[in-house]
Amino acid sequence: MLNTLVTGPATSRPPLLIVHGLFGSARNWGVIAKRLSDVRQVLTVDMRNHGESKWTATHSYADLAEDLAKVIAAHGGKADVLGHSMGGKAAMTLALTHPEVVNTLIVADIAPVAYSHSQVQFIDAMRGLDLNGLTARSQADARLAQVVDDAGIRAFLLQSLDLKPDPARWRLNLDTLEAEMGKIVGWEPVGGQFTGPALFLSGANSDYVKPEYRAGVKSLFPAARFAKIPGAGHWLHAEKPREFEAAIAAFLG
Repeated sequence: MLNTLVTGPATSRPPLLIVHGLFGSARNWGVIAKRLSDVRQVLTVDMRNHGESKWTATHSYADLAEDLAKVIAAHGGKADVLGHSMGGKAAMTLALTHPEVVNTLIVADIAPVAYSHSQVQFIDAMRGLDLNGLTARSQADARLAQVVDDAGIRAFLLQSLDLKPDPARWRLNLDTLEAEMGKIVGWEPVGGQFTGPALFLSGANSDYVKPEYRAGVKSLFPAARFAKIPGAGHWLHAEKPREFEAAIAAFLG
């Protein structure tokens, strides 16, 4: 089963399962998980090929949805599910294929469509980083800055760098993620509908959820509501954490 971090005690409410995006991990969501655990238990997972979870040769959304279904089965059989980016597509696939285990669906800044962008350039950057002799994240950042200009992206990627061994190692299965990138940025229709409550929450400055995608969303999630967080881009939970938490708490409440 996926490596799962549990925050807060079980309550009468279904737990909230948080599903991270590409190159992320459960630990990225620790602060938000703690804040949202005031009235319910929160589960954060490392998706396959990420963090401390298993490495596999495949990374399809059908795979990811089955992984999530097993986590929910181990924690009561039903959950509210929040997924960001890649995690949002995994959460949508779960809701469409196993609607009985999803109480409420929240999709953060992604739509059920295929995108044309790729993240292989970051895989190349991580794979090309000289890992020998690294003892501090600041050293790794200085080396990675030679190929990745954005300090925020570097900081995010370096959260998945394990500095304990020598040489350091990535907690990411870069080979599988590169081989399966077409599936990760794509979308394979699975049929069915999820008729339960659903919130599609976007960053107002992001173009991942365009107005023309809404009809497709509603065809799969007829109860879907749409909301935007002003001033936020694709990483809305990191850029506007308090506003993000408030939107999630209000919807679940």
